[in-house]
Parts: sequence; C-alpha cells; structure tokens
Amino acid sequence: MTSFFHSLKRFRVAAILVFLCSCTLFADAQYFDLQGSRKRVTIPFRVIRDMIIIKLNINGKGPFNFIVDTGVGLMLITDPKLVDSINVSNKRTIKIAGFGQGEAFEAYITSPLNVDIPGLVSYDVAAAILKTDHFGLSNFAGIPIHGLLGYEFFNNLAVKVDFSDSTLTVSKPKDVRFFKRGNKVPLVIENRKPYIYSKVTFPNGVKANEKLILDLGAGHPLSLENIIDKQGLPKKFIAANLGVGLTGPIYGFISRVSEVDIGKFKIKNVVTSFPVDSNKYRQTETRDGNLGIAILKRFTLIIDYPDSALYLKPGPNLNMPFEHDMSGLEYYRTGDDYDHVIISRVEPGSPADEVGLEKDDEIMSINFKPVAKLSLEEIDAIFKSQDDRSLLLVIFHDKKYDNVIITLKRRI
Repeated sequence: MTSFFHSLKRFRVAAILVFLCSCTLFADAQYFDLQGSRKRVTIPFRVIRDMIIIKLNINGKGPFNFIVDTGVGLMLITDPKLVDSINVSNKRTIKIAGFGQGEAFEAYITSPLNVDIPGLVSYDVAAAILKTDHFGLSNFAGIPIHGLLGYEFFNNLAVKVDFSDSTLTVSKPKDVRFFKRGNKVPLVIENRKPYIYSKVTFPNGVKANEKLILDLGAGHPLSLENIIDKQGLPKKFIAANLGVGLTGPIYGFISRVSEVDIGKFKIKNVVTSFPVDSNKYRQTETRDGNLGIAILKRFTLIIDYPDSALYLKPGPNLNMPFEHDMSGLEYYRTGDDYDHVIISRVEPGSPADEVGLEKDDEIMSINFKPVAKLSLEEIDAIFKSQDDRSLLLVIFHDKKYDNVIITLKRRI
C-alpha cells in the first residue's frame, strides 16, 4: 500500500506528466459550456481532506466522484475499472514516466467522452485512464474516488469557488458577478496550468517574487522548489516524504516562510514544503512552486482563465495560524465501508515513532472514540490540534490490542 500524505502534490504530478506524454494527441478545443441559454450553473461539492469533489457521469454511467484540480492538464481517471464500465470504444496505450524513483508504467488515452455535469455540456473531452491504481485516492479520502478534472473544466468558463457553502458557480466571463470588496490578481495560463506571481518573505528576511501554480488539488499551503540550492533551508525544519509521483516517493523538507503576499493580502508564518531535486523531473515548465488549497480555501475565489484573472475575497479564517501534523503518522481508510484506519508510515523520530507505532498498525480509537465514527478530517484535526496534548490510542498490532499514549509535538 502506497503511503498517504496530506499534500496532494503527488496526484498533480501524475496528471501533469500524463499531459506531457500525450499533449500532441489532442487539439486545444476540449472544454465545457453552459447548457442552453443558461447564464450560470451552481454545482455542489464536498471538501474531503482538502480535496474538492464533485459528481459527474461519463458516457451515461455514474455518478462518479472526481476531484476538481487546477493543477491537472488532462482529465485523469485513476480507477482502472472505469475503462470497462464507461464503454470506451477507442483507446490507445502510452508510457508514463513519473516524478519519483521507479519505472515508467502505462495508461490508456481515450477518444472524446460524454462528460455529464448537470447544467454543462462537454466538447471533445478525452482522458487518460491509469491501467493500475498507483495512488489509492479512495483510501486517502475514505470514499470512492474515480479521477481528477482540471483544465477542460476551467478553460472556457469563469468558476467561482465558495468554501462557505461548498458550491462552484460556473458562468461565462461576461456574466461573472464580481466581489464588491475583492482583489484582482493577474493569472497566466501556460501548458494548461494557471500561474500567479507572489512575493514570499523567508525567515532570514530575504524576499523573492515567485511564480506559483494556482493549485486547487495540492493539499499543502505552499510548496517551493530550488530554494535549498539558492539559500538553504530555514533553521527549523523536518525531513519529510512529501508525496508519491507516478513512479515513487518525492523527498524533501517541511518548514515555514514568514509571509506570502497574494495580491493585497499578506499571509503570515505559512507551513511550506521544500521538495528536493524537483527540476530534473520537469521537461518544459519554468516555475518556483505551487500555491495549494490550504491557503486558497481561506478565500472565496473566482478563477477566470479566459480573461487571465483571479479574484479573491477573504474569508473569516484568513488569518488563522497554520499547523502541521504533530504526531508523525500517515494513515488511510480501507475495508468495504472504509471503516478501518491503517497506519501507512511513521515518521522517524516523531512522537508516534517514540511510542513504538508501526506501519500496518490499525488505529481503533482515539480518546475512547472509535475511529469508525470519525471522519479522516476529524482525525487529521486531532493530530494537529495542540502542542503537548496527550492522546490515548487503542491500536491493533500483531493480533492484539494495545493502549498507547502519544504526546503531540509541534515540530516546525
């Protein structure tokens, strides 16, 4: 079982590389439009572990759960079983080389699909279908996840993302209802991905203007590349496994930066990922990192690809402090009803490591509450809740139950 991480960078890398391998196979005219004479359509979504999830049908089958992700350059189906259930009549196989350590593997490229989102019509939207599920998105989310939807959803329409009521409002750019007290930020679209420029202030006082992917599918607040070579790491950091690319783990560090400026907004003391050697996997992109949903969800957003603009309206939690996991545990759900929580990795030297927790241990309860009655978001929140907080875990290990007291520690 692949390790699961709170950063969804690993899933984005998959889609980027699928696109890089297959971009010559498609014309740019893959898009969604409003059905009939509608001016706008509202689509409900769920946020699960910092993933925006909507329901859609494909070729008359479904509904399927898809992650909406601005970092994806080509629609990606991660559940291999869909290749039969959606009746794909014409497909070809491609090899995918990944961001990570390991061998390349294969995916299907489909002919255009009928992707049905209520109120919208799809035009010539094709997809890549992984032959093997390398990511376990369903286990990470605790519900079935079938794929990721990106550039095609955004390239023809303006999309308002409102986290306060969990809705996407889709309209033609000319019909957008702009915020009265919002801020407009220029957006640059390159290789099917949106970029903004943001000033970042590091703990040593150095300031840099960074080119960042606007990345709704990345669970972290901020990821910065090449910083280690340029100026080293901040003084306080932890080594981390930042995620999994198509062919293996992505290593790096987690620390903080002093400030991130997005338009007129200044966001303080931001938890930041620093991947190692990311450049050697990239073929065509020039960027400094990506801005993830842990920052973006603090705003209401209007993402307008056609007019190259991002509009931001601050939410009530804009200035809430950022916290990182204080346990050292990574875990996922499994079982027919996703009611078992299994440890997939224990960070060396972390509180979980110090009390002897191990990979493949099952967490049964936390402070006497069965994990089957807790969402993964609730479990995540407990493990980043308070420095020096002690928790009683019931663990199933080696065919017996153990009571374990773990004391959380803020490590960055």
